[in-house]
Amino acid sequence: MVFLYLCAMEKEHQIFGIRAIIEAIQAGKEIDKVFIQKDAQGDLMRDLMKVMKQKSINFSYVPVEKLNRLTPNNHQGAVASIAPISFYNLEEMVETVLESGKTPLFLILDQLSDARNFGAIIRTAECTGVSGIIIQKQGSAPVNGDTVKTSAGAVFNVPICKVEHIKDAIFHLQGSGIKTVAATEKTESSLYDLNLNEPVAIIMGSEDRGINPSVLKIVDEKAKLPMFGTIGSLNVSVACGAFLYEAVRQRA
Repeated sequence: MVFLYLCAMEKEHQIFGIRAIIEAIQAGKEIDKVFIQKDAQGDLMRDLMKVMKQKSINFSYVPVEKLNRLTPNNHQGAVASIAPISFYNLEEMVETVLESGKTPLFLILDQLSDARNFGAIIRTAECTGVSGIIIQKQGSAPVNGDTVKTSAGAVFNVPICKVEHIKDAIFHLQGSGIKTVAATEKTESSLYDLNLNEPVAIIMGSEDRGINPSVLKIVDEKAKLPMFGTIGSLNVSVACGAFLYEAVRQRA
């Protein structure tokens, strides 16, 4: 039943055809990502690219075989996925959390690209009482069937906000009295030396590159997990869980 539901959801939240995608974007639909056929050309495709760039729509170039797998219909070289959730406004989300009287615990994902990792992180975030998750419009993992399945439905319970630039979100949080902490190996400070029992936003990086160096320059604190094995890093969803549960331990 779960598999059938996810399959149905995937089909329901797909748009194929260049003109249909353009109209959906202009109508204000929550387009999560657009897959464009490699080497696709033509005036209509150029119009689509222009609209996507104007609206900061996340897109990637893929082989035609992937588009054929996504839909058996005439996709014209473009397939879009519509997010099954509505995204929050950053300023409104932060203000609501601050007014609630609870100690904020935000999570920022700096261009995390794998939908399953994203889903696993959302599930942990829901279990640890995260106030909201902030992602960047460009380069972030989509909210699709894989995300929903891996999150065990938690994606519907945690506010998720999309922003133009991660750095602007960090500046806004700092201006609102929220400390920003980057999870990175590029520091000598340990996670267990941090005070997380105060308004805080934890920043996790992408699977392959970690946190962007320009982001690391503006955060309030950096911390790493102690590592005793020969492998130098953890899966990002596992590392995120360790950071969030340390916050839970301190706050409990």
